[in-house]
Amino acid sequence: MSSLVDIDSHVRDVLNIVNNQPASCSMSHSVAQSWTRCLVEFGLDPGRFVLPPVLTQHELNVRREAAGDLIACSKLEMTTLYQQLADPELAVILVDANGVIVHQVSSVPFGEAVAADGLRPGAVWSEQEAGTNGMGTCLTERECLAIYQHEHFYPRYMSLTCSAAPIFDERGAIVGVLDVTSRSRMLQQHSLVLVGMSRQMIENRLIDSRYRRANTVHFHSRPEFVGTLHAGKLAVDDDGIVLAANRSALFQLDLRSPDQLCGKRIEEAFSATLEDMIARSIRGSFHPITVYSAHASNRFFVIAQTPRDATSFGNANQVATSARGQWSDVSINRNATARVKSPRETREAKPAAAGLDKLSHLEFGDPRMAAQSQLAARVIQRKIPIILRGQTGTGKEVFANALHSISPNAAGAFVAVNCASLPETLIESELFGYRAGAFTGAQREGRRGKIVQANNGTLFLDEIGDMPMALQARLLRVIEEREVTPLGAETTIKVDFQLISASHRNLLDLVQRGLFREDLYYRLNGIEINLPPLCERADLLPLVQHILESEAEDPPELSAEARQALANYAWPGNIRQLRHVLQMAIALCDGPEIRCAHLPAEIVDETRSTGGSPARASAAGPLAQQANAAAAAFDDEADLSALNAIQVKERETVLAMLDEHRWNVSNVAKTLGISRNTLYRKMHRLHIRLSHDAAQASVDDACGK
Repeated sequence: MSSLVDIDSHVRDVLNIVNNQPASCSMSHSVAQSWTRCLVEFGLDPGRFVLPPVLTQHELNVRREAAGDLIACSKLEMTTLYQQLADPELAVILVDANGVIVHQVSSVPFGEAVAADGLRPGAVWSEQEAGTNGMGTCLTERECLAIYQHEHFYPRYMSLTCSAAPIFDERGAIVGVLDVTSRSRMLQQHSLVLVGMSRQMIENRLIDSRYRRANTVHFHSRPEFVGTLHAGKLAVDDDGIVLAANRSALFQLDLRSPDQLCGKRIEEAFSATLEDMIARSIRGSFHPITVYSAHASNRFFVIAQTPRDATSFGNANQVATSARGQWSDVSINRNATARVKSPRETREAKPAAAGLDKLSHLEFGDPRMAAQSQLAARVIQRKIPIILRGQTGTGKEVFANALHSISPNAAGAFVAVNCASLPETLIESELFGYRAGAFTGAQREGRRGKIVQANNGTLFLDEIGDMPMALQARLLRVIEEREVTPLGAETTIKVDFQLISASHRNLLDLVQRGLFREDLYYRLNGIEINLPPLCERADLLPLVQHILESEAEDPPELSAEARQALANYAWPGNIRQLRHVLQMAIALCDGPEIRCAHLPAEIVDETRSTGGSPARASAAGPLAQQANAAAAAFDDEADLSALNAIQVKERETVLAMLDEHRWNVSNVAKTLGISRNTLYRKMHRLHIRLSHDAAQASVDDACGK
C-alpha cells in the first residue's frame, strides 16, 4: 500500500503534467496524454480512488459468449505465456474490446490479492473506468505498451507493472488486449516481447478458426521464416479472393490496411494465381517456392495449402486428398488446359505432405525447439550428415523420422539401428549384412544389412557413441566410399543414403578420451542439432494437449491440480515418460477430467515436496492440499503392504517384463496379449511407477554425473 506522502506526490505529478507544469519525474507522451484524458475528458480524480465496476455473472457470460472465438484462441497461449514468464506475482489477462476482463490466468494467492483492487474477471478496465492502465490505455492507443508503477493514474496501482498488446482481427478491428500485470519492480522488457509474440499467435489462430474452409498462403521475403510466427498469412477462397490477412502479411506487402488487400484477387498481390501456387507447392514437396509481387520486383517465398478439413477444392472437377493432414494434396482442373495429376504423382506428393505435418508436431511454441527444427529442415535438403544430441526420451528418433519425411530421400526407407541395444557381436552383421553361410547360425539365404536397406533412404544410427571402435573404421569407409561389403562377400554394393546419428553423450568428449574416432566424428557431424530436455521447454502444456489429442478421440480435460503437477515435475524421462504418464492417465480416467489421482505418485509428490515452483504457485493452499491427498494414495510403502502374495508375484513378473522390454509399455502389452490400457490399469493396481531407475540413470549419464 502506498504511503500518504507517495499518494500526495503522485497526485501533484498528475496535475502538473496535465497542466504542463514541472513534475518530480518525466513522463512519456502516451502516458501524459492518457492522464489528460482521464482528468479532463472522463472527470476522474487521482486523489479519489474508485474501484472499476464489475459485471454481474449473467452480463459476464453474455460478454464471454460474444468473444467466444477470441477466448478459445487465447486460452492456450495465455497458459503458455504464464509458464514462460515464471513469476507467481503476475496475472495474464484478456480483455474484450470494451475493456472487460473475460479470462485471467494467475496463481491463487496473487489472484486473490489483486481482486481486492478490482483486477478480476468481469471488471471493466477501460481508461474511463480505471484510469491509465495497461489494458485500457492499450485499447485507446492501439499499440503495444508498458505502464510502469508510477505511470498509473491512480496511486492505488503504483505497485503494479503492465505490459499489454492489442489483438486485431483480420479486418484490422481491435477485438481485445492481452496483458501481463505483475508486481515486479524491475523493467521487464522481455515481458512485453513475449506478450507481443503471444498476441501474434492469437491473431493467427483467429484467422484459422474463422476461415477453416479457406486456402491459406504463408509467405515471407526470407525462406527460413516461412511457417514461423513472422510469416505473412492469407486466407483465400476457391475463387482466389483474399478473405483475411494477418498484420505480418500487410507489412510484407507494404500495405497500411487490410482493406487494401481483402476482397481483392490474390493476383493483385502476387504475380501468380492461387492454383499455380498450390500446384507448385505440391510439386516442390511443400518447400517454399519463389513468387514475385504483382507491381514490383520484390521476391517472396511461399507455401500455399488447401483447407485442412475440406473435402473438395473449387468445383466437382477438382480432387483433394489427404484432407486430414496439415498439407492437402490437390489436383487442379480450373480450365480445359489444366492437367489433373496422375495417381503416381498423387502418391509421390503424399509423403511430403505428411512429412511437414510430422515436422510441425515436433514443437508447439518453444523457441529453442523451433529454431533447431528450422535449421535441421534446411540442412536435410542438401543431404548433409546430422547429429542429434539430447537426453534419453527427448524424441531423437521421432525427430529423425520427421526429417526423413521432408528430405530428398523421403520416398526411400527410414532404417533405424540402436547401437546400444545390439550385442557387439551382432552389430557388424546387422549393419553390413552377410552372404549365405558367412558364419555359424547365419540364415541360409543370407541377409541384407541395415545400410543396404537404407539405400535411397535414411539410415538413423541411435546411440552412435556406443559403437565399437573396430566398426567405426568400417562405417567411416562406407561413408567415404558410398559402398558396403557384406560379411563373407567379395563384391561391394553401391549405396546412397541420408545419414542421421544420435547420442545422449558428448561425442567430442569421447573423441578427446580416445573412445570415438576423430575422423568419423567429423564425417558424421555435418551439423549438430540439440534437442532440449522437456524440463527446459516452454511449450510443455501445448505438448501435453497434443499428446492427449493423439491418444484419444475424445481426450479428457486436465484439472487445474493435474496441470499444475505436470508443469512442476522435472520429467527425467522427457517426452517418452510424459507420453506414458498421459496414456496411463487416459486409461485410468473414468470421467471427463484427468485428476491428480490418475497421475503417478512421484509426479504429485514432487509438487507436494517443493510446494510448486515459483512459476506455478497456484498449487499452493487448497489446491496443493488436494494434490497432496491424491498423492498419498500412490505411496509405494503403504500400498505394497495391501497386496496379497499372488499380486506381489504378479507385480514382480510385470516389472521383469518391463525391464526386459526397456519399459516399452506397448511391447509388453503385445507380449502379454492384452491391450495397452489393460496393462496400464494392471500397473496402477499393482502400484508400479511409470518412471524408473533405468531412465534416471540414463539422464545422469547424459549430465555427466
